[in-house]
Amino acid sequence: MERTTQVIGQSGAFLDALELASRAAALDRPVLVIGERGTGKELVAERLHRLSPRWDQPLVIMNCAALPETLIEAELFGHESGAFTGATKARAGRFEEAHRGTLFLDELGTLSMAAQDRLLRAVEYGEVTRIGSSRPMRVDVRIVAATNEHLPDKVARHQFRADLLDRLSFEVVTLPPLRARVDDVMVLAEHFGRRMAAELNRDGWPGFTLAAETQLKGYDWPGNVRELRNVVERAVYRWDDDTPIDTIVFDPFQSPHRPATSLASTPSVAPPAAAPEHVDAPPPPCADPVQPMDYKARLARFECEMLQTALADNRFNQRATAEALGLSYDQLRHALKRHGLISGASSESVA
Repeated sequence: MERTTQVIGQSGAFLDALELASRAAALDRPVLVIGERGTGKELVAERLHRLSPRWDQPLVIMNCAALPETLIEAELFGHESGAFTGATKARAGRFEEAHRGTLFLDELGTLSMAAQDRLLRAVEYGEVTRIGSSRPMRVDVRIVAATNEHLPDKVARHQFRADLLDRLSFEVVTLPPLRARVDDVMVLAEHFGRRMAAELNRDGWPGFTLAAETQLKGYDWPGNVRELRNVVERAVYRWDDDTPIDTIVFDPFQSPHRPATSLASTPSVAPPAAAPEHVDAPPPPCADPVQPMDYKARLARFECEMLQTALADNRFNQRATAEALGLSYDQLRHALKRHGLISGASSESVA
């Protein structure tokens, strides 16, 4: 499998994760790769395969979130002709395709409990049975799985099998987000910039101005390396001068002509009663403080806006918002009440 993307970085946290993956590669054991979206989980999975004794055998990739639940088992284990409607001929599953090689299961946390049951048997006994068949077959497959979720929490919520997690987590490689790799931001930006300039047949690479570098280093990068690549490549192709790039656009949807929608004008759907940790609706905008604003007024408005943003980012789930802000659930509730972001009635029902 040829790649145009390389594993690039020099920060300590990133190199530690790569070193752990490299050491685990030589062992014929399952490895779980954890990381936010855009941190390079698939690249690390490929590294695990290429540095393993199975390097010359197939590396088969399956995104568990890309298929409907009804087809996941058929994709994993294959099916016989006539096993279900539309199965006009027999088909080998991903386990058979990866025989003697590596099977990379991306978005592992999205697997249904039924698929987890069958996956556990395949991992434990090295046997798979096609749908519609009663004859198991032996497979020799090394599994590398990836997720952006904390699977022990899913186990606690009975959404993931504890015994399957035990089998797949012989080694766990956690990739740091880009905001924890500040030293790598400009290294990656330069790499993506030079590559984009070459793709556009530019004569040279002008680099970035100090102001642009400051912007790139100061951004939080919620989309991590994937987002950085998009931002840099967009900046390069939009810049027509031979001078260093000075304009960085983080949000491509920014426009004075974008549709005028707001939380206030968008109908909101009240969360179900079974999820009381959600607020009943998006909170109202923070009230404009009386002018001129003193220090306390400015601080209160900043706190209010931060709470609103965090709630929106976490789909108005209070427990997730509290975790994102580093607060306890009770601390967040008090802050929301203080700023009038939840009604008195709502606060009583949630507490």
